[in-house]
Amino acid sequence: MERVIIPITDMSCSACAAAIEKSLRKKRGVTEANVNFGTESANITFDPSVVGIEELLADIRDTGYTPGTPLAAEARGGSGDENIAKMQIARKRLTWAWLLAAPVIVLMMAEMFSGHMVTGARMTAPISHGAFSHGAASGLNWIYVIFSAAVLFWPGLSTYRAAIKSVLHGSASMDVLITMGTLASFLTGPARLAGVPIESYAGVAAMIMAFHLTGRYVEAKAKGRASQAIERLLELGAKTARILVDGEEKEVPIQDVKPGDIIVVRPGEKIPTDGVVDYGKSSVDESMATGESMPVSKKEGDEVIGATINQKGLLRVAATRVGKETFLAQVIKMVEEFQGSKVPIQEFADRVTAGFVPVVLVVAVSTFVLWLGLPSFFYSVAHWASAFLPWVTPDVGRVSLAIFAAVAVLVIACPCALGLATPTAIMVGSGMGAERGILIRSGEAIQTLRDANIVVFDKTGTITRGKPAVTDVVSIGTLSEDELISITASVESASEHPLAEAIVELAKDKGLRLAAVTNFEAVSGKGVVGTVDGKRISIGNCALMEEQHIDHSIADEEVRRLEDDAKTSVTISSDGKVCGVIAIADTLKQDSGPAISELKEMGLRVAMITGDNARTANAISLKVGIDRVLANVLPDAKAKEIQRLQKEGFKVAMVGDGINDAPALTQADVGIAIGTGTDIAIEASDVTLVRGDLLAVATAIKLSRATFNKIRQNLFWAFFYNVIAIPVAVFGLLHPVIAEIAMATSSVNVVTNSVRLRRVRI
Repeated sequence: MERVIIPITDMSCSACAAAIEKSLRKKRGVTEANVNFGTESANITFDPSVVGIEELLADIRDTGYTPGTPLAAEARGGSGDENIAKMQIARKRLTWAWLLAAPVIVLMMAEMFSGHMVTGARMTAPISHGAFSHGAASGLNWIYVIFSAAVLFWPGLSTYRAAIKSVLHGSASMDVLITMGTLASFLTGPARLAGVPIESYAGVAAMIMAFHLTGRYVEAKAKGRASQAIERLLELGAKTARILVDGEEKEVPIQDVKPGDIIVVRPGEKIPTDGVVDYGKSSVDESMATGESMPVSKKEGDEVIGATINQKGLLRVAATRVGKETFLAQVIKMVEEFQGSKVPIQEFADRVTAGFVPVVLVVAVSTFVLWLGLPSFFYSVAHWASAFLPWVTPDVGRVSLAIFAAVAVLVIACPCALGLATPTAIMVGSGMGAERGILIRSGEAIQTLRDANIVVFDKTGTITRGKPAVTDVVSIGTLSEDELISITASVESASEHPLAEAIVELAKDKGLRLAAVTNFEAVSGKGVVGTVDGKRISIGNCALMEEQHIDHSIADEEVRRLEDDAKTSVTISSDGKVCGVIAIADTLKQDSGPAISELKEMGLRVAMITGDNARTANAISLKVGIDRVLANVLPDAKAKEIQRLQKEGFKVAMVGDGINDAPALTQADVGIAIGTGTDIAIEASDVTLVRGDLLAVATAIKLSRATFNKIRQNLFWAFFYNVIAIPVAVFGLLHPVIAEIAMATSSVNVVTNSVRLRRVRI
């Protein structure tokens, strides 16, 4: 299976997205298709052996929409310019709409203040008495018709084109509702001029379109703010690199850099791509990748991340990963996938949206028919409302009132708010996560993470550092601690055991001399022996001491104390006499305790899963405050333990970093991978913590809760708005212009509410 993201820039509402999505999902070879009105893109998973990208593009065209060039992470660019261009076009349309609508508004106001027009509903009606003659009134109506036509068929023409395209391809969009509403209003003007005895709402049509185009502009501007996550990530990347060619520096575009190229990076410059330091020593600001503000020291052999900033020394970097393989490209890819995905709660909204416009059309027609068929009932409502609503005028005739109510229904209905409720919140949430080194793969993951009630941590490499280190050195007898470490490390330097490496590393860190070892022997499962400076040194457990007839009773109490503290201890003897004990353990990460404490304060249970024995595991759990320990769990049984927790009713979030964690991460309701771990663990996870900071687990859960709360708020207000507004319009209590203002405001409110997510402290 392959995944592709295809931009679609001419969708006008979520109904458009639903129509494209329905068509794509019917396509043979397409296993998943999410079309997102908020991000203006289609996220498609397909079998390339069955269907090609060109066929997918053709399918989108056949549905009546224009697909853009399929996106690759390394080729993304100019999205900020595209947003600016869209806003400029939207601003131009609204400017001309208001300039052309201005005479209509001025004349309407003049009529109102002259005292000859009683209500807002009759603002555009010809005047037949008072200060205005019949001819003057007719002249005013001509002005309304001419200027309204200019508004509708010039700046508003794009709306009509989109509506026609939508109808021709068998779907109905928001543009269809606006088109029908404005045309129905506008045609009353020519009809009145032709002598038909109805009120003229031609001026109202101009105002509806002007407010509609204003809403489009404000919505585009707000969506641009919500979608800045990708733009900010794209801006981080370097545009050029300075590579060495035959010993000389040559500046080339970043896309021309190949693996193995040697890149020269001076102080203050961005490291163009992922690589390994070939020469030099410096400190690098990796905050863009990890969120960590402190610079990281780099020397020969150390890995560096593209787009991070070299601060001090000159570096030569051998490129290892370029283009779409770089860390930054992978981050962009994950953010794009997340933004293009859907949250399960959105499914209901999608079902409503899919049939929304047809239902509204039926309601509008029914409203017109009911006003004509049940005039007495609706007149009674109109008479009651006219006492406090100046635009409700029962005396203009039932046909005029029926048109008035039907137009209000058409322009008040708002599927846009429903379609924007989820994607805009996800766009903002994904950006907040990326800035903090939290990468979420899908919308489903953010909802599941919010619902998790137990967090299961793998021990080694997650709660602990994953690397044994010497924790205690106990000298027994005349040797000092440094002398004890020196002779022990000298013997252990001939061993490849991880515990031996920990002792040797400590000796090197302390700058101690390592003597030559002879007669070295490794005793399986017990320890090692060897000769150093003429003395026979034995290092190991009690079984080794007994095998060599060495009395170790003097060290037994110390050994028991250390082992009760979850440490592995080795006893050291010199020429048959015990001279000390050294303890080695996989030490806890500094943030393990605080992270687990914070999760518990959030109301979550915390468990640890490990292959260690129960004694060691319990000792670790007591130190960090873990509720539940799953010990003696072999790597291939971790997924079964997760499954057992799920059967107990838990929603499990699993945190791990190793290859053997991948099945458990996949089995968990949501898998969280430590970014410093292996690629396979990251690929198997739903959430990746780039910097490997366990406190980020709590941050990720807080982010999921905050984002999901925004989604619920948006959906509530979108549904509430439509449920309340449409019935009010049916009874003729809502002026079409006010209805259009409210409709535009509802969409903008949903987007700005999502943008307010950035203010939430996580």
